Formats: sequence, structure tokens, C-alpha cells
Amino acid sequence: MGPGHPERPDRLRAIEQVLKADEFSALLRESAPLAAREAILRAHQEDYLEAIETASPSEGYARLDGDTVMNPSTLEAALRAAGAACRAVDAVMGGVCDNAFVAMRPPGHHAERATAMGFCFLNNVAIAARHARAIHGVERVAIMDFDVHHGNGTQDIFWADPTVMYASTHQMPLYPGTGAADERGDFDTIVNAPLRAGDGGEAFRAAMDGKILPRIEAFSPDLVIVSAGFDAHVRDPLANLRLVEEDFGWATAKLMEIADRTAKGRIVSCLEGGYDLEGLSKSVAAHARRLMGA
Repeated sequence: MGPGHPERPDRLRAIEQVLKADEFSALLRESAPLAAREAILRAHQEDYLEAIETASPSEGYARLDGDTVMNPSTLEAALRAAGAACRAVDAVMGGVCDNAFVAMRPPGHHAERATAMGFCFLNNVAIAARHARAIHGVERVAIMDFDVHHGNGTQDIFWADPTVMYASTHQMPLYPGTGAADERGDFDTIVNAPLRAGDGGEAFRAAMDGKILPRIEAFSPDLVIVSAGFDAHVRDPLANLRLVEEDFGWATAKLMEIADRTAKGRIVSCLEGGYDLEGLSKSVAAHARRLMGA
């Protein structure tokens, strides 16, 4: 997105490097396919998709807002991120693997049905959830978002959808300004547990144990999707929570326990934020380690 932008290619390079460790050698790795147009249109308006296709520059940069910038490769990257999320759903629902982690950028959870914002163009987890419903007949999907920023786009897309639960822990007040506890959706399937600047693992775990996890389990999802943002890490420059990598590992294990009971263990995790490379790579390692059952 340009020099000095926090959403940069080094994020994926750091993840690729940490996942080269011997402990991750058994991972099945696949390259990301392009998302099918019909998959995107289950979550986004057609005129919006056409608008970002038109905005895609042949050279240089196209700025969609103060934070969100396209270069000539951005559209393909966004299409492959969404395609990877759908491919992960196919693999998990088809029994190829119990769970999947998608190392993707750009992130997606700020993208609303007709708005690009917050480094996001296509809402990868929303596209994946609707893909699971349409292609695999999944009745109920739970999306857990522990990115430090609230996933306003995911909430927007599923506000009036009783088949998808969206649950989020996030710092508040903070960009984008949504995510209050009383934002509950038309069918009470939106669950927000905001945290305050300076909160660490104890407050995060209390919010998860006290509010988020019981609601997800009661919803009894057939598939759990994770908006896996790691910018709540204490090292991250864009926010002020104080989580460490083991907090993300703990949350992963808790979600796996629910998925084991209600969803045959099926989890698809999609990378969102995380802008300190050391904090990001260590957190991804802790997350992947737990997904592998370690």
C-alpha cells in the first residue's frame, strides 16, 4: 500500500519464515486460488465489486480512503485471499483436514457490503461463511474475531442473518468506532465484548470465558471461522492491548474445544491484522501449534 504503510508484504514473509520451523513440517500447504465471482457476490454488492475492479490501477497507486490503497497487484491479492478462504472451507468440509489457517493479505474484516476501508477490500471470512452455507449446506457458522480492531464489515454483513454468529473482542474506543456491547443484531447473533486500552491477557480471557465462548457454544455452530488478527499483541504499534502469543494459543484451544463438540472439529482461521513482525510471527506460531494439536 506504499512506503511506510503497516499493511506490508513483510507481514507474510515473517509468517512464512516462522512456519519453516521443523515443528511445522507436517503442514499441508497450498497456494491460494482466485475467488469465484459468485462467491464474492454472496457477501458484497455487485456494483461495489465492479467499482473496485474499475479503481484498480495499471500503474502507481489508487487511494480508496486515507488508509486503503490499491496498486496494480492489489485486486489479484484480494481475490486470492478470498479464494483461499473458500478453498480452506472446501478442505475442512471435505475432510481433507480438520482445520486450516490461511496466511492472507490484504485483510478483510473491515470491508462492508459496499465499502472498502481499514486496509480491506473483500471480507474474506464473510465470503467463506456464505460459501460454506451455499456450497456445503452448513446450517450455522460462528465467526470469532480477536483482532484488536472491531470487524465492522463482518458485523454489517451478518447483522440480519440468523444463521451466522459474529463474536468479537477488540479495544474500544479505537478505529473503526463500532463494536459496543449493545450492538446485538436483528437476531441477537452479534456478540461484542469490548476491552479497554491497557487490558492484557487476564481481561481478554475473562471476556472470552464470561461472554463470548458460552454464546458460541449455545449457538452450536457446524463450522467455526476465526478472524485471526494478532494486533492485540503487546508489541503492536496500532493499538494498546497487552496480549502475548500464549493468549492467542489459549483462545485457539478454547475454540477448538467448542468446534470438537459442535462442528466435528472444523475450524477455518483467516489472518487479519498484526503489524509488529515479531509479535505477529510468534502469535501465528502459537495459533498454528494449537491448531495442530500441540
